[in-house]
Amino acid sequence: VQLVESGGGLVQAGGSLRLSCAVSGSISSINRMGWYRQSPGKQREFVADIASGGTTNYADSVKGRFTISRDNAKNTVYLQMNNLKPEDTAVYYCNLEMIWSYWGQGTQVTVSS
Repeated sequence: VQLVESGGGLVQAGGSLRLSCAVSGSISSINRMGWYRQSPGKQREFVADIASGGTTNYADSVKGRFTISRDNAKNTVYLQMNNLKPEDTAVYYCNLEMIWSYWGQGTQVTVSS
């Protein structure tokens, strides 16, 4: 199983970015896909996730600004990030939970003030 993220970059505060994570390999139809992030000197933290049936969860810090979605036919999960803040700056990692947990390589998001 491989996860490949894309869509990171540099954006000004208040701007938007859309992250994508394409999953390849043998994937169970029942799974949960999500996004985590890690800033320098901090632990990796949960951002959002979505079950194969569509149920979503969000960290309080991103509720109302970020939207997670998925395309099961393409085995792809997205993270639409609006009204970005400097504190959203981090490496964002895609995660796939089945019996095992799989991670992408990460994509950098930098929000300038």
